[in-house]
Amino acid sequence: MLSPSHLADFCAEHHDDQAHPVDKYLDHFQLSDKTIMDLSIRFRREMDKGLCRDTNPTAAVKMLPTFVRSTPDGTEQGEFLALDLGGSNFRVLLVKVMADGKPEVQMENQIYDIPEHIMRGSGSQLFDHIADCLANFLEKLGIKEKRLPLGFTFSFPCQQTKLDESVLVSWTKSFKSSGVEGKDVVSLLRKSIKKRGDFDVDILAVINDTVGTMMTCGYDDHHCEIGLIVGTGTNACYMEHMRNLDLLDGDEGRMCVNTEWGAFGDDGTLEDLRTDIDREIDAGSLNPGKQLFEKMISGLYMGELVRLILLRMTKEQLLFQGKTTAQLLTTGSFKTNHIFAIENDKGEEGLTSAEQVLRGLGLDPSEEDCTTTRRVCQIVSTRAAHLCAATLVAVLRQIRDNKAAEKLRTTIGVDGSVYKNHPEFSRRLHKMVRRLVPDCDVRFLQSQCGSGKGAAMVTAVAYRLAAQHAERQRILDTLRLSREKLLEVKRRMSEEMARGLSKLTHEQASVKMLPTFVRSTPDGTEHGDYLALDLGGSTFRVLLVRLKSGKGHNVEMHHKIYSIPQEIMQGTGDELFGHIVCCIGDFLEYMGMKGASIPLGFTFSFPCHQSKLDQGILLNWTKGFKASGCEGQDVLTLLKDAVRRRQDFDLNFVALVNDTVGTMMTCSYEDPQCEVGLIVGTGTNACFMEEMHNIELVEGDHGRMCVNMEWGAFGDMGELDDFCTEFDRVVDNSSNNPGKQRYEKMISGMYLGEIVRNVLIDFTEKGLLFRGKLSERLKTRCIFETKFLAQIESDRLAMRQIRSILQHLGLTSSTCDDSVLVKEVCRVVSSRAAQLCAAGLAAVVDKIRENRNLNQLCITVGVDGTLYKTHPHFSRIMQETLQDLAPQCQVTFHKSEDGSGKGAALITAVACRVQSEGQP
Repeated sequence: MLSPSHLADFCAEHHDDQAHPVDKYLDHFQLSDKTIMDLSIRFRREMDKGLCRDTNPTAAVKMLPTFVRSTPDGTEQGEFLALDLGGSNFRVLLVKVMADGKPEVQMENQIYDIPEHIMRGSGSQLFDHIADCLANFLEKLGIKEKRLPLGFTFSFPCQQTKLDESVLVSWTKSFKSSGVEGKDVVSLLRKSIKKRGDFDVDILAVINDTVGTMMTCGYDDHHCEIGLIVGTGTNACYMEHMRNLDLLDGDEGRMCVNTEWGAFGDDGTLEDLRTDIDREIDAGSLNPGKQLFEKMISGLYMGELVRLILLRMTKEQLLFQGKTTAQLLTTGSFKTNHIFAIENDKGEEGLTSAEQVLRGLGLDPSEEDCTTTRRVCQIVSTRAAHLCAATLVAVLRQIRDNKAAEKLRTTIGVDGSVYKNHPEFSRRLHKMVRRLVPDCDVRFLQSQCGSGKGAAMVTAVAYRLAAQHAERQRILDTLRLSREKLLEVKRRMSEEMARGLSKLTHEQASVKMLPTFVRSTPDGTEHGDYLALDLGGSTFRVLLVRLKSGKGHNVEMHHKIYSIPQEIMQGTGDELFGHIVCCIGDFLEYMGMKGASIPLGFTFSFPCHQSKLDQGILLNWTKGFKASGCEGQDVLTLLKDAVRRRQDFDLNFVALVNDTVGTMMTCSYEDPQCEVGLIVGTGTNACFMEEMHNIELVEGDHGRMCVNMEWGAFGDMGELDDFCTEFDRVVDNSSNNPGKQRYEKMISGMYLGEIVRNVLIDFTEKGLLFRGKLSERLKTRCIFETKFLAQIESDRLAMRQIRSILQHLGLTSSTCDDSVLVKEVCRVVSSRAAQLCAAGLAAVVDKIRENRNLNQLCITVGVDGTLYKTHPHFSRIMQETLQDLAPQCQVTFHKSEDGSGKGAALITAVACRVQSEGQP
């Protein structure tokens, strides 16, 4: 006989000394923290096996994709039906979801029995019964004529191929209906409904009860990303990253995975932890060798575990004076809810329920028998809670690792009779989970409405996602260009090129086709020292280029990079050119060449009208420059004046070129077939070697001259108005030069981030992104840098890294789904830019081919610019589109590795060579 003071000790989860014989007898049922942690690691390995395509077929833990891609966000609304089948009861629900103001759910439901003969009869009997119950429910509510969307909670292991298609893998929980395993349960239900013919529903989703629980709780707590059931059976689900789901194609976003962890151990993984009692339970079950983990935890087996322990102890003279009864010998006579009642007793009396249960089994228990029985119940239910904690911890660690979070904050939605009704189970589970993962802030949220509501929520989310997807695609379609549209852009570019070359229409043309007076590309004999300046963005380079003639085209380069502050970019011309001269002086001093007179070439990457090689009238600033007193002036004269004002050194000015021509010359030095230059960076432009007889602005018909297209201004006369979107117009209107450089604003690095930002704002304001919550930082112009597009679209970048970019933009509560959508927006915007660039380039190479009366043209394009070089997909999309739009041209792209500054030196060298040879 034990005193009341000992009873308190027995309630504790762990005993330092096994004071009672039952603790020694059931030693194998009591798991140490080390064993529990080892089990958690074991289960994590099993999860990996289930997720991997190669090992999934033999994995016990199947990790089944559910095709549920998102949890509720609170904006769902409408009327939805739900069916909930997972045990001997079956529920039909009508769920009304309201999103006006505070999200609210109203439900009506009816519970129907499933007789045992139907549970173990034929599949058609089962689904006919479900259809009959559904018809009865609809008739009672007077909504039989409505065709409502329906979600079906089907709580058995299923293989899903889509949200509304689910093939039963195997029955569990005493179900044995024939002809269902291996079949799609949605098709079977539809067939039974059709057979009745008096109502119809739109079955949108089939889920299991665990997913339903997660979705139900997810409606109330948006942090909920795990579902847990501990009732008749046990299972868990969670939101897994698609990149880990080997079983499906695609690696973006997340999908709910149904672990089906009840089968953990079916491959022998748990043999060292299973006891003889567990083996006896399994042998006497309907499915020997299956669901072994579930048989150690769930309500269907917990009472039977206790009965078998009591029976064995009785036979060994440790209980009831060794006397058994018919009831104690009867399978299933000790119910799991008996455990709930026995462990619920508190205080000194404490053993009343145990006595009542045991007397109900025909036994005459002593007080010690009652105490021992209670301790057996505690040990069995504690083991169940701790086993459950071990596997749950593995799931939490997986989610934490997916997010690369130092501390994970998450919510677990829980349902099931054991969790809800056992007086200590939930506390023991929570305590062990928090002890094993102190780096996770875990909230347990009990599902108040059962998994049926979850089926309705999955359906509601599916409805919301479909509507949102359609609206997003409608918006993004305005940014997508068909082949026909791209061919039209090519045609219009060709027209504008012709207008720019013609003396008659040059003034009205948007594409100016400016002569550069560069008449030749390098031939390899160039040699000597040349100074080059390179101005085209917020940095400025000064270079010394040493050319050595002969084989190998030996080039030696020295350079320094100087920044140009924003206030100088938008100040006066005198300030800008004074700053440039100051930088040149610093470089010459750095190189020890202040007294030397070296030929100089100036790469000036802005639209200029040239009448000779060493003169260029600035037509207009682009790329954020606004220095006053420069437009309409000769750039080299402004530079010479600044040098004179400084009175520190002298320079020999030979050539003024833009970066595009410089790029072409740099690449043609290495590839003689290079006759086109292309820049896709902060801005965009192209140049090419045009036949002199086509250039009406310059005297002479023989030979060729490089033409600087200044194609960034294509569209300034309205040629692209029908291709411009509302986002292009917003970006243009808020720029430094509204109405100018329209083509450039659809392509170049200076503007793509702004286009994306405006699309994201539009999506958010329409409730299609970031749960409709706009951050102040995202409202800031130019905050979404174009480099973010390259980073976000990188195939190597995980979703969590995209989220870190969004957090930098003040979107701290962005979800994985948000990251997927942001990536899609970036992809659409950058793809359009690459395709538009290709359409313009197609017009150029086709013109060269036609100029030369060739059926097939082989040509090289020298290309430079950060967007082309650093974006992971831009170059590929541009090249593929060019091949499609100009199939008679075989185009090779030669990436300029030395920037356009080297090109200025090469043009200067070519000019010096031509001059020394006495050519005109």
